[in-house]
Formats: sequence, structure tokens, C-alpha cells
Amino acid sequence: CVTGVQTCALPIYMEASHPHSRSGAADAPTCSAGASTAPRLEDAIAAAAAQAQAGLAGGPADLAVVFVSSGYGAAIRPAMEGLAEAIGVENLIATTAEGVLAGDAEYESEPAVAVWLARLPGAEIVPLALEYSQTVDGGMFVGWPAALEAEWPRDATLLLIADPFSFPVDALLKRMEEDHPGVPIIGGMASGGYTPGSNALVVGPRSYDSGAVGVVIGGARIRPVVSQGCRPIGRPMVITKAEENLIIELGGRPALERLREVYADLDPADRELVKTSLHVGRAASEYQDHFQRGDFLVRNVAGADPEMGVLAIGDAVRIGQTVQFHVRDAASAHEDLVELLARAAGPAAPAGALVFTCNGRGTRLFSEPGHDARCLQERLGPIPTAGFFAQGEIGPIGRRNCLHGFTASIAVFEK
Repeated sequence: CVTGVQTCALPIYMEASHPHSRSGAADAPTCSAGASTAPRLEDAIAAAAAQAQAGLAGGPADLAVVFVSSGYGAAIRPAMEGLAEAIGVENLIATTAEGVLAGDAEYESEPAVAVWLARLPGAEIVPLALEYSQTVDGGMFVGWPAALEAEWPRDATLLLIADPFSFPVDALLKRMEEDHPGVPIIGGMASGGYTPGSNALVVGPRSYDSGAVGVVIGGARIRPVVSQGCRPIGRPMVITKAEENLIIELGGRPALERLREVYADLDPADRELVKTSLHVGRAASEYQDHFQRGDFLVRNVAGADPEMGVLAIGDAVRIGQTVQFHVRDAASAHEDLVELLARAAGPAAPAGALVFTCNGRGTRLFSEPGHDARCLQERLGPIPTAGFFAQGEIGPIGRRNCLHGFTASIAVFEK
């Protein structure tokens, strides 16, 4: 603590690898993270940035990602406008957030700033700011940088932060699936504001209160980990009759009848979960014989018609799709994240990670604070990590990018 300026900086920065020369043979991605809960926002930004920069051993960063909790109130907007200069990194994206995380800690109910820096030798980084415009010919996304007009960088990944009030992420994901199939999109919806125009988004030297900001990164290995927090029950079944978001028949019989069969085989605890947190997972790919965690895009069950035997879910469905019932609770969410992180673990420690976790997780779901941040450090760490609690999370299931809820979407930067 520095009493003179009433600043409390948390010394949690983490270094991903030993210092190295940018031109040497040992060049590899290096990441670092810092956080501060200083009561004055400018002091918190400076302290968190200094911690993160120290983890890069004084070398320059190629990318900065900053999350500022909404607890700083009216001070946020002016601070965001000068954020790139304060951090000293040209390629920067930032957002306001309901809460932030850094290292193994999550800050849900207090002012906090998290700064994440990365040195990515050989990578191509293209920042962007997008707006959605409605024209007589339909909607369109404007703001794509000239660097992306001809050809996208090799092995590209898009990190995206969007305003939930002004930017139709689902429409962008559909457009990207048509124009750039196979490009992973990882990110989240800004959560710091509760009315249109109340969120602040930053890319480079400019700040916005609408649209979306992000960076396209090519030439770096970034592995998505998307944990939807659910556990499958029953067995996979094929939709044999459907209409829009209605599952009418599964395997030639009424959908609700199939659900009752699954329910009958469950233990009492899972039966209670069916009553309160039932979901349907739709297989991301039909071209496989065996399904496991991470193979299903999970959507909530919105309702049922006992007379017709029909189930309504929060997404469109069609005949021929494979689905499986799922349930969600804290234990299921923990198991799902642990298993998916175990699959992401490789022979060498990752360089760092960015976490976009739902604001319905944290202490709203788990009995103790810091669950997702701590779990990631235990399974992949220690690695430099930063993130925020989002109002919707973006990440791929299979090769299809989706907008999720109650999900932890993680971008793991590999060495």
C-alpha cells in the first residue's frame, strides 16, 4: 500500500516464461497480468499496468487487453479515452465490466482493474471497431479495416468485445461463418452498463459507447476452451419432427415422452435439476459416432406442452439433428470446466489466457468466490490470466462460433 496516494496495488502479476530477446532463437509468446483495487481509477490503471509490464521484463508488448469494473462509476469514461496512452501499447482493446478477474482472483463487488499484456513474436495483429448499420438492403457491419479486405492473416483468431444494446453478435457470427468459416471467435458482451450507451469500449486510442471492438490475431496459436457448465443426462437422440424452435418428436416419439423416460432413470438429485435447470444440447457435428463434453451446443428449455408432447428450446432446430438433455448446477459447471481444461493441457505450460465468464457464474453459481480463475490456475497454471464477467460469452463449439450464456469462454495462448 502507498499511503500517500491511497493506492493499494495487488502484486499478482505472473510471468509466462523467462525473459528473452525478440530476435533470439528462444522467441516465444510471453504474457503477463496485473490487477489493482486502488480507489482512484487512474492509480489503479497505472498500478495494474506496471505489474503487467514488469512480467515482460521491460520489453515491449504487442497486445494489451484491459478490463475496468463498473465500480469506478463516472471516472470510467474519461479514463478510457486516454487508456492506450496510459498503458503505452498501440494494439489495445478494453471494456467496462460488472466484475474482473486476474490471476487466481475474481473481483465481483469492488472497483478493480485488470491489465493483460502479450508479446507475440511473428504474429500479425489487426485491431478493429465495428458498427451495425441498417440500410434499405438490410443490415451490414461497417468498420472492417483495410488490412482485412483482401486476405485474413494465417491461422487467424478474432478476439471480440461487443456492446449488448447495439451490436447483434448472432448476425455477425452468421456472417463470419459465410465469409471466413473456421476462424475462431472468442470474447464476450460488455457488462458494466445497464442502459444503451452506458458501456465503454476501447480499441487503440479511440473509445466507443456502442458497436464492437476486437483484434484479429494471425500467426499465434490460440486454443479456445468453451465450458457451458452443463452435464448430459440420458442418451443422444435424433430429432424426427421439428418446427422452428419446437422439438416435436425424438426418435419417432413425442419429445416430452422421451424426456419422461430419461427422468424415470435419474436419481432424486438429478430429478430436481430437471425441474429447475433443464437444457438441450445440440450436436455440433453429425459426423461422429461418439459424443462427449464439448460436442454439444447447449440451449435452455423454454417450455413444454403436455398435451402435444412438444418441447420449446432457445434456438432453432431441424429434423435429423442429434440432441441430448443436459442439466446445470455448480457441481456440473465445475466438472465441465475441469474436464475441458484437462483436454487443453499440453506438454508445455500455456503462455497465458483471457477469460470471458458469465456474470451468472462467480458467487451467483459457486459457493466460494474465484472459482473459474482458481480452477484455470490449478489445471493449466500458474499462467498470466485476466478476464471479465460478461453479459453473454462468445466461443466455438466444434467449428461453429456461438453466443452462450452461463459459460466460461477462454482463449489459451500457446507457446
